[in-house]
Amino acid sequence: MVNRRSPVSFWQDQRGVTFAEGLITLPLVLLVFAAFVEFGYAMSQWNQTVKALQFGARLAAVSDPLTSDFDDVFPIEAENPLNNGDLAPNDATISSTCGPDLVNCSDELSRVVLGSDGQCGVTSDPNPGICDLNWRIQPANVVVTYQRSGLGYWGRPNGPVLTMRLEVRHVTFDLPLLGGLLGLDRIEIPAHPVTLTTEDLKTCSTC
Repeated sequence: MVNRRSPVSFWQDQRGVTFAEGLITLPLVLLVFAAFVEFGYAMSQWNQTVKALQFGARLAAVSDPLTSDFDDVFPIEAENPLNNGDLAPNDATISSTCGPDLVNCSDELSRVVLGSDGQCGVTSDPNPGICDLNWRIQPANVVVTYQRSGLGYWGRPNGPVLTMRLEVRHVTFDLPLLGGLLGLDRIEIPAHPVTLTTEDLKTCSTC
């Protein structure tokens, strides 16, 4: 025989309330926990990007120029031969840029980004590149800008002394969980420009 319960006693019954509350709060707790974990992972990616760009800037400062129009923008000799030996102009508006998306970039950019073996993430590479420190950074993501610094002189045998800025574009955070749920994997990592004064822009012949 089936016992029928009145509607009043059904709504006043407290059994199973704890279980229902657990089902409601558990996904929220897991989401908060995942947010903390992925926030730490995002900070790791941010730090990895900064260190990779710092390394790449030091490498690019002593490598062959990375822009295709470098020789046209920064001629070695003065227009008047009598001016050779004079200080180079301090004019930051005179600049040459490589990237993004490989615009005006030379083949030397691949060596700086990929390393001497032309591959990412290979620990045996004797001369690693930027992507050996952060595989997300590819040649198309790098932007390099050379500008007049006022250092050096016309006719300098090793070329002009310039200010070089290296930054990254279109590299997004990799967030497996929150990225898929909330679309946060479309957030770009900041450019993190690194500025250095170049030395002799000539790649070592043995590197």
